[in-house]
Amino acid sequence: MELLFLRDEDMRQAQILMTLACRSFGSLLDPLLEEMQIGHAHQRILQFVKNEPDISVGALLDILAITKQSMARALHDLLRRGLIHQHTSARDRRMRLLRLTEAGCEMERRLFEKQREVLLRVYRDAGGPAVEGFRRVMQGLIDESNRVAHHRDTVAPGQTQRSRE
Repeated sequence: MELLFLRDEDMRQAQILMTLACRSFGSLLDPLLEEMQIGHAHQRILQFVKNEPDISVGALLDILAITKQSMARALHDLLRRGLIHQHTSARDRRMRLLRLTEAGCEMERRLFEKQREVLLRVYRDAGGPAVEGFRRVMQGLIDESNRVAHHRDTVAPGQTQRSRE
């Protein structure tokens, strides 16, 4: 089938599949999150801080695209529980940088392993070409979202940008 000629019905089906897949993939962690007494926002913070040690609070807020209130609530909980360490940047004393503690690394690893098991199984079933196609589609969606956000910020500077700290 030529992709340029996808019918609206096919696009709607893809939209529904994407929504259900995202919901299902996120819910895989629900029992583990409940056991750990954290939520999805906590998990996403742990995930991004693990993958980018010394990320600033402002950069993390931009990546996660959640409200400052949600971020503050989850981040405060993670700090209080000793899962994340926060320190000031040597370059800019106003910037708060985040890094996982040993306990935070262990918690993030357990969460990652749960999703990794499922992804490996699904990737194996789909096969290499399908996985590569999936990666390209996901990257394309991210690129499109970034392009739209950049355009929005260019058209109305300052109106949609959050304060960094």
